[in-house]
Amino acid sequence: MRPASQPNSGKAKFGLVKRLYLIAWIIWLIDFATKTWAIANLDSRDPIKLIGSFLQLTLVKNSGAAFSFATGATFILSIFACCVVAAIAYYAPKITSKGWAIVIGLALGGIVGNLTDRIFRAPGFFTGHVIDWIELPNWPVFNIADSAIVVATVIAVVLSIKNISPIEPANVEKKDSSEEA
Repeated sequence: MRPASQPNSGKAKFGLVKRLYLIAWIIWLIDFATKTWAIANLDSRDPIKLIGSFLQLTLVKNSGAAFSFATGATFILSIFACCVVAAIAYYAPKITSKGWAIVIGLALGGIVGNLTDRIFRAPGFFTGHVIDWIELPNWPVFNIADSAIVVATVIAVVLSIKNISPIEPANVEKKDSSEEA
């Protein structure tokens, strides 16, 4: 028998998939809109200090990943992101937890947000620079997509500590089928 926290109907699973993609879409839209705003308002100017030097708005065009990792390897990061998006699309219908639907939705929205930059921004296709614009002290400049990925990671750790599985293990399905026979 399945735990109450795991939906057992196709309609419930469809609801989780719908939630996952809705969250991803919202994150992507917010990320795209804020990057568009940042380019229009922060380019060629000094940082805007919102809370002194603690929180500033600074436009950075990033050719790598966080902490200057893989600078210049944008093409490889783009291919990796496409693989992750494909894996998410494959596993999304198998999600059995609301928490994991949120995690995967946040991660997908963030990944697609940064991938959109890498595909469509200068200097070229699959080598574009990611637009970062939020600056905290002693931390790389980041964006909404990055924030969504970090929040997804924190929630994933909590769900893992609570031993909540993102998908139903294959042996549980077989056990349920054998009990019905």
